[in-house]
Parts: sequence; C-alpha cells; structure tokens
Amino acid sequence: MTEQLTHKRVLKIALPILLANITVPLLGIVDTGVVGQIGTAAPIGAVGLGAVIITAVYWLFGFLRMGTTGLTAQANGEGDVGEVSALLSRGVMIGFGAGLVLIALQIPILWAGFALSPSSDVVEGMARAYISIRIWSAPAAIALYAITGWLIGQERTRAVLVLQLWMNGLNILLDVWFVLGLEWGVPGVAWATFLAEWSALGLGLWLCRDVIGTPDWKDRAKIFNPARLRRMLGVNADIMIRSVLLLAIFVAFTMWSGGLGDVALAANQILLQFLQFTAYALDGFAFAAEALVGRAVGARALPAFRRAVWLSGLWGIVVCGALSGLFWIFGPGIVAILAEAAPVRAEAAIYLPWMVAAPLIGCAAWMLDGIFIGATRTRDMRDMMVVSAAFYFAVTPILMGWLGNHGLWLGILLSFVMRALTLGWKYPALERSVSDKK
Repeated sequence: MTEQLTHKRVLKIALPILLANITVPLLGIVDTGVVGQIGTAAPIGAVGLGAVIITAVYWLFGFLRMGTTGLTAQANGEGDVGEVSALLSRGVMIGFGAGLVLIALQIPILWAGFALSPSSDVVEGMARAYISIRIWSAPAAIALYAITGWLIGQERTRAVLVLQLWMNGLNILLDVWFVLGLEWGVPGVAWATFLAEWSALGLGLWLCRDVIGTPDWKDRAKIFNPARLRRMLGVNADIMIRSVLLLAIFVAFTMWSGGLGDVALAANQILLQFLQFTAYALDGFAFAAEALVGRAVGARALPAFRRAVWLSGLWGIVVCGALSGLFWIFGPGIVAILAEAAPVRAEAAIYLPWMVAAPLIGCAAWMLDGIFIGATRTRDMRDMMVVSAAFYFAVTPILMGWLGNHGLWLGILLSFVMRALTLGWKYPALERSVSDKK
C-alpha cells in the first residue's frame, strides 16, 4: 500500500460522502415542497407513496454498491489492474440487467406495492403514474450503485460527491421547472428524477473514463471469468439476504408501531429520522473502512488492516458521540420542527432518550458492517444478520408486552447490540485470514 494510512486519508475518503449525503434529504424536501404548491393533499401523498415503493425496490439492489466496493478495493490491494477494470464492467452490466428485469416486472411490482400500502383511489392513481415513469430509469439507477461502489473502492469519493451533486441538483432544478413552471404535477416530479438518473449514469461513466479507455474494460475473458463471476454473485447474494432481513426488522418496527395507536406511530416515524440522519453521517467513515480494509486485505497486509480498522473505527466513535450530544441538546427542538401536532410532539419527547443512546449503541454494528464488507466476509454478515433478526423477532414482542413503546425501541437497539456481538465474535477469524507479506 503506497499511501500511508493516516487520519487525513480517512477524512479524505469520508468527508465527500458526508457532503454527498446532505443532498439526499434535501431532494426529498424539494419533491414534497413543489407538489405541495399544487394546493391539495393527494399529490403530496402520491409522491411520498410512489417514492417509498420505488426506493424500497431499488434498495434491495444496494448489495451491488457494497459488493463492488469491497471487491474493487481488494483488487487494488492485489495490484490487479485488469480485475479492477473488469469489476466496473461487470457491475454496470449487472445493474443494467437488473433494471431491465424491474421494467419487465413493473405490473407485479405496482400490485405488491399498493397491496402493502393501500391508499385512496386518487392517491393510488397519481402514485401509479409516478412509478410508471420512474421505473424506466431503473437500469441507470441500479447501474449507478455499481459505479458508486467502484469509485469508493478506488478511494475516489470526490467523484462520488460530484456525481451526487449533479444528479440531485439537476433533479431539484427540473422539479421546479416541470411542476411549478410547466405545471406537469406529479408526473413532472417523476420525469425530473428519470432525466437526472440517466444523465448521472452518463456522468458516472465519464468519471470512469480512464478505465473505460483501456482494453481491460471490454476484455470478455476477464469480465466473464467464471470464478470471478461466481465470487461476485456470491458476495452480492449474501449482502442482498442481509439487506432483506434488515428491511424486515424496520418494516416490523413500523407495523408494531401502528398497533400502538396513531400517535405512537407518528412519534416513532419522527424519531426514525434521527436514526436515518445517524446512518447518513456515519456512512462516510463506514465507506472509508470498506475501502481501506479492502485494500489491506487484497495486499494481505495485516498491519495496514489493523490500522484501517482502528482509524475508521475511532472516527466512527467520535461522530456517534457528537451525534448523541447533538440529539440530547437539540433533540426537543428538532422534534418540535418535525411534528406540528402537540400530542405527537409530546409522545416523541418521551422516547427521545432512545435516540440519544442510539448512535453510541449502534456505532459498533455500523462500523463492523463496513469492515466486513471491505473484507468481503459477506457470508459472516449474512449469517450473523440471521441470528440478529431472529433475536429481534423473538425478543421484541415480549419487551413490548412489558414496556409498550419503550420495549419496541429497546428491541431495535438490542438488535444493534446483537449484530455487534455476533460480528465481533467473527472478527478474530477475519483478522487471522489476513497475513502480512512480510
């Protein structure tokens, strides 16, 4: 590893990701804001419902981002330039193919989405139109996961920042033009995203032009190498199973929240924004762990591996501690901004201490995820998530019976602890698998 592992290097990877993540919630605010100017509630609900359905479907393919990062970082560590190029080609092809499959399956996707999230005929009609437009950019959106993962594996997170700023910035400008200027309504929001995602795919490929111009980019023997393909598909399959289980935990959380009444459901949805913000803030350092650990594993450099774990983990702890402090000081004010209804605000205030504790309790799980992704120990991630999910579904109903909504929040935080403990149990074997060349 030619470049020394320092705090500066970790921050060089992490900070652009933090800045890029700021644009994600901003886009959601603009989407809601422009349709809110139409003057009725239905368009707001339609965009919200449509975005939730399509985002949930795309999120299942998030494995492509994570798997590509770990494999690319390891290929870099090995000095295998040809495999680095082939990984980009494979990732883009898999993403594009997955998007075409989603287009072909759009009718059952729409049926399943509306069956799980029933709404009024008016809202469903608008949301159906929204999804029917956005689904046609699925190949671009999912291929972008591969490009983003490849850039992170190369430690080129400034390029990731440029890509996100372009895509989300263009989306916002087109939102305003199509909805407020041309008065296209809900379809205008969908067309804005459609155009932004396809243009971002073009920009992403341009940002990778140094590799695309090499023979390895189109070397079929390398791209379709059976052993490499099996490894990539195996890594991605493990991460997908892990992601589905994680999604199941949060879906169950929402369903159980609904059983506690409308006020508790609304309060819990407000508080989940704190967890989402924590995940966005920690992503930068988890991604740094993925890139640096992967490169060390590829180089079989144990000292570099340990230093990558230490430095990224240290910054993760610093960020989580700072977030806990911010939530403790500013949490009541944030709740007041997000919740206008007094009963919801009062209910959320009761459970706010769980959000103060969440970053500190969840930090180890989130950072270990990054370490195991970088090392492509995805089978361990999958198996330990199975254990953690089983624990969550077994324990949480009992805790709710004793403690009500406090038990629900305790259950999800204990699932973080279980993920950390089980991955920590597997960590010594991971470290033993990395041997120093020297």
